Amino acid sequence: MVVVLLALGAVALTSGTYQLDLSQVIAAISGGGEDNVRKLVVDWRLPRVLFAVLAGVALGVSGAIFQSLTRNPLGSPDVIGFDAGSYTGALVVMLLLGSSSYLLIATGAAAGGILTAMLVYLLAYRGGIQGFRFIIVGIGVSAFLVGVNSYVLISTGAQEARAAVSWGFGSFSALGYEQLIPFAVILAVVVPLVASARRGFAQLELGDDAARALGVRIESTRLSMTVLGVALTALVTAAAGPIAFVALVAPQVARRLVRSPGSDMSSAGLLGAVLLLGADLIGQRMNITVGLVTVVLGGGYFAWLLIREGFRR
Repeated sequence: MVVVLLALGAVALTSGTYQLDLSQVIAAISGGGEDNVRKLVVDWRLPRVLFAVLAGVALGVSGAIFQSLTRNPLGSPDVIGFDAGSYTGALVVMLLLGSSSYLLIATGAAAGGILTAMLVYLLAYRGGIQGFRFIIVGIGVSAFLVGVNSYVLISTGAQEARAAVSWGFGSFSALGYEQLIPFAVILAVVVPLVASARRGFAQLELGDDAARALGVRIESTRLSMTVLGVALTALVTAAAGPIAFVALVAPQVARRLVRSPGSDMSSAGLLGAVLLLGADLIGQRMNITVGLVTVVLGGGYFAWLLIREGFRR
């Protein structure tokens, strides 16, 4: 996966309207080469590649958290409704408060995602959390929030609504270092927190009784990992808009590639980066946003997953 990711990065940095060779890219990144080539590579193409990689890692890890939490392949922040909640929070900041500040949008997206997670958690709690009930409640809350988002969009001016809808498709085209640096800093804080809580969280895959016997504080561990998982997906939503299905697909495909017995967060993060960078390359060639590419590709996988789960049950 690392080799594939490096190859995709090389393709993304060398190809486009203005074609480059790899030696020009390496010279530009190391500070040499022509000024126009250096500006093209370092200022325009490199931040987009880094954003796709880091956002893919965040979505892959978030998907692994929720699929492990629910013990169900359908457990994904975009299916459960946390992406819709993050989008609602971002829309409130963008349209109702009239702010275009990245930090305020990120705060709104995080708050919306966390409040949605708390609502789903409370509605699904019946002396504990059962994975399938958690998913069904999340789908219902997601449907409600989609209606709220639509109402907010049609209740504002046409120009503002058009900008918000465009942002809602998910894209890296307008992002640069101004957004990349805070995104990377926050991600560098959240990922180690996930890694530190991973050991106790992994015991939950054995079942609540076994985890409790091993000394795991079940509900506090679930709640903390839910907050961290929402924070990861809200980060991506705040920066690039909601990008669907990467969090759903990456952990499942990674699990089959590495043949791990449970959700492996490191491989899920790596595969999320591969999928999102590849989807962004496809989107650039077809002149569409990366969010539309992931919806088309991930939607087919989601349909297959639903059919398979239906036959299994």
